[in-house]
Amino acid sequence: MALTGRAALLAALGSLPVGLLEPGWTGLLAVNGTIGLACAVDYALAAPVRTLRLTRSGDTSVRLGEPADVHLTVTNPGGRTLRARVRDAWPPSSWLPDTEPAASRHDLVVPAGERRRLTTRLRPTRRGDRRADRVTIRSYGPLGLLSRQGTHTVPWTVRVLPPFTSRKHLPSRLARLRELDGRTSLLTRGEGTEFDSLRDYLPGDDTRSIDWRATARGHKVAVRTWRPERDRHILVCLDTGRTSAGRVADAPRLDSAMDAALLLTALATRAGDRVDLLAHDRRPRAQVQGRSAADTLPAFVNAMATLEPELVETDSRALVSTILRTAPRRSLVVLLTSLDAAPVEEGLLPALPQLTQRHTVLLASVADPRVAEMARARGTLDSVYDAAAATQSQAQRRRTADHLTRLGVHVVDATPENLAPALADAYLALKSAGRL
Repeated sequence: MALTGRAALLAALGSLPVGLLEPGWTGLLAVNGTIGLACAVDYALAAPVRTLRLTRSGDTSVRLGEPADVHLTVTNPGGRTLRARVRDAWPPSSWLPDTEPAASRHDLVVPAGERRRLTTRLRPTRRGDRRADRVTIRSYGPLGLLSRQGTHTVPWTVRVLPPFTSRKHLPSRLARLRELDGRTSLLTRGEGTEFDSLRDYLPGDDTRSIDWRATARGHKVAVRTWRPERDRHILVCLDTGRTSAGRVADAPRLDSAMDAALLLTALATRAGDRVDLLAHDRRPRAQVQGRSAADTLPAFVNAMATLEPELVETDSRALVSTILRTAPRRSLVVLLTSLDAAPVEEGLLPALPQLTQRHTVLLASVADPRVAEMARARGTLDSVYDAAAATQSQAQRRRTADHLTRLGVHVVDATPENLAPALADAYLALKSAGRL
């Protein structure tokens, strides 16, 4: 039972000096008695909270940054009208800052034997699963003097998916893919390409492409054209160790890596390639394998939704061992990890030869644009020191990338907004060269 502001005001009036109401104690007792009786009647007429039936419906998933509507249906089986204030509680990250009080509280009137539906609009600020907390209902009487209050647990989960902001780059990359895929007449050189068709020889064509049997049967010299191979296997590996927790452009490195992985996955599945996912630090955190082309991207998005950086050092040897077990045949292994010198030299480099002997390896890393800004800064003593430190960091990063390149690793190092298209371009370049 809760005392409302209106009831508190009446109680204060009841305690006024006796001389302001009626001589003697009789008037005071009469006023207080009337107020007490009104409160008791109001409390008795307030609909009970415990007997209410609550159910949920609505969205179960939403992309980060977009709204999700969750409906709460309140059924009043009793014989009294429900006049209530409802608080639908969710974790703080389910709302934009300072919007929770207005978004989670609702006024409600439900006549006896009827039901009403409330809508709570969420706008999550983090990936992952957002689970509903308790629903608190404060039921008022018709006078609004006293209220009943109770809570109900009504489970519901909304999964917040990665936003996939890089999908805007997909149409231009698909256009380039169509050119490589033989829809336009191209000659693709390199081992591992698939035969497409025959055409007449033109000056400048590679003589190794001449099909002598077809030439002998006809009256003109015929050459073979090729298209990039389909059904190649690609394994996307997300490093979820401590380096992925660093924030670049106000987002963890892991989020930028996920966005790049989603664009690559969307492009590769359209190209007819098979794409699997591995998220790993000291142990595997998520795996997606053997999905059809239509199911691959949704499965990736769902698996990535709950991934968070782990504040541990990545076990590169365990990562390489898991990759070799997951991809026994020759594949393109895309490592989304850090290019910082210490983690690479102490962890990845010793285990890398096992990987490059069997697979084509493409390493993609998120570069911090702030470092480039610092390297260009001048004017004050502090900015000069910052520029020197940034230049040293950039040089160290380039040396690490050069070392990896000498070992046969293809390296992509780009800022968060450029990483996804740069990784897609690297994939297309490998495909056009027949390096997959």
